Amino acid sequence: MYVILVYDIGEKRVGKMLKLCRKYLSWIQNSVFEGDITEVRLKELILGAEKIMKKEEDDSLIIFSSRSDKFLEKQIIGKERSSTDNFL
Repeated sequence: MYVILVYDIGEKRVGKMLKLCRKYLSWIQNSVFEGDITEVRLKELILGAEKIMKKEEDDSLIIFSSRSDKFLEKQIIGKERSSTDNFL
């Protein structure tokens, strides 16, 4: 499945969340990640994120999912921070 993940968490926890999300997805902009991921790995990511988050401090995680990136149209205006293309 293809996901776009966006988080908004307290400053003290941003580094941990960034490190966690980079294990699973490609970083594309501040607090925004995208990429192909299996359901099992997505569940691992969510469980890890829930351990970092403090809901009482209004931390949030939003995940948009689709069967494939082919069903999404992406338009980049300005500089692309990180290309999601993988070259071997």
